[in-house]
Amino acid sequence: MSNEISALQPQSLWSNFAKLNAIPRASKKEEKVIAFMKKFGESLNLDTHVDHIGNVIIRKQATAGREHHTPVVLQGHLDMVHQKNASTSFNFDTQGIDMFIEGDWVKAKGTTLGADNGIGVAAIMAILESNDIPHPPIEALFTIDEETGMTGAMELKAGLLHGRILLNLDTEDDNELTIGCAGGIDITATGQYKIDQYSNEKTYRVAIRGLSGGHSGMDIHKGLGNANKIMNRFLYHLNKQIDLGIHSIDGGGLRNAIPRESVAILVVGTHEQASFISFVKQFSQKVIKEYLTTDPDMEIGWQEIDSVSSVLEKEFQNKLLRSIYTCPNGIYRMSPDVEGLVQTSNNLARVLVKEGKYEILCLTRSSVDTEKMDEVEAIRSAFELMGASVRTSGAYPGWTPNPSASITKLMSDLYEEMYEEKPHVNACHAGLECGILGTNYPEMEMISFGPNIRGAHSPDEKCQISSVQKFWGYFIETLKRIE
Repeated sequence: MSNEISALQPQSLWSNFAKLNAIPRASKKEEKVIAFMKKFGESLNLDTHVDHIGNVIIRKQATAGREHHTPVVLQGHLDMVHQKNASTSFNFDTQGIDMFIEGDWVKAKGTTLGADNGIGVAAIMAILESNDIPHPPIEALFTIDEETGMTGAMELKAGLLHGRILLNLDTEDDNELTIGCAGGIDITATGQYKIDQYSNEKTYRVAIRGLSGGHSGMDIHKGLGNANKIMNRFLYHLNKQIDLGIHSIDGGGLRNAIPRESVAILVVGTHEQASFISFVKQFSQKVIKEYLTTDPDMEIGWQEIDSVSSVLEKEFQNKLLRSIYTCPNGIYRMSPDVEGLVQTSNNLARVLVKEGKYEILCLTRSSVDTEKMDEVEAIRSAFELMGASVRTSGAYPGWTPNPSASITKLMSDLYEEMYEEKPHVNACHAGLECGILGTNYPEMEMISFGPNIRGAHSPDEKCQISSVQKFWGYFIETLKRIE
């Protein structure tokens, strides 16, 4: 199927995307894609440099007659979110993404597609290898680890780049020009617990799956179901009705993905079996109905499995369920200044309770740093009340909008000229690298744009073929207009 993808138009872009998607490139495991990109730049006889952290910088001289035009940085990130459906057999460490075409969309078979940010990276590659596209002096900046800490952007040194405009190709709606974004911070709650023994029991595996999932920043306003919160709601109320023993909980995954699945192993007294089954049926009907619009494929299933006898100590079990119930999830506050913009949010991304240890992961985002830290303290309080050790890490700043920047006017006017409508100039709730890069390059004008990508960070991710064609035409015309 890679041959079919490579044949799409614009062929230079899609061909590079197919080559890129053949390389495993999980966040923090970018060694292969760094080597791939370094070899790519060197094969074109372009000045290619890998910095101390792994960012790749490739420089290309301007086309004839544009040597004195404003130098431009073209920027995208090399890593991608590795997520797959539970039923999909796939090894991200060794396999390339298995893509296919469905109508006007490119998709992947049961995994994330990597269009975030592979399409942007492929577009930059196409410019670097082109011989007939007019452009100013170019510095292509390919950063690493954007998805799980923005390490590449954080570690980029001042003075390496000389461009005065930065085009970030990491926006996912082709009618948007993004000029600001939220900052973020990771929260991790960990601890240990005592194990009790439970006899005269039945053991069940309860699974919540089929939720829509999505990007924990761009999709947080959609009211999508969070499998961790739904599972905890189930366990909390079941715990009030019957003598319940929890053996383990395993839900969610990456911090920047809204959890789609959660599994719990439960121990129920034999005499409470009928009550358990009745509760599961009633809960399933109620919750599936609640989320029918946003998560139409949600399933809540249970099955009896081989017996286990170890369960959480009862007092800890009660504290755990209360603390997770208390943890904020979703929108914390909307912006009072920008209509429709989420200002602060949290994603309860991961709950793992197993074999005497637990780990709970969150990602809190905000365009207002003080409010971000206020929500952090609310979350910290929820988990410290149960005795957890709570730490924060990976904090990164937001990107303050500059609507008067010359590149914003140029690209706004150009969009209206080409498509006879105004673009949506906005700030977003996702974490883009522009804010971080701007700390060392404060005078550099920045803007982000890209084609239509849906379902990023989930196995439903897809990229629209016709939108990529639109994006490409707009991109190359922008490069022509920069003086």
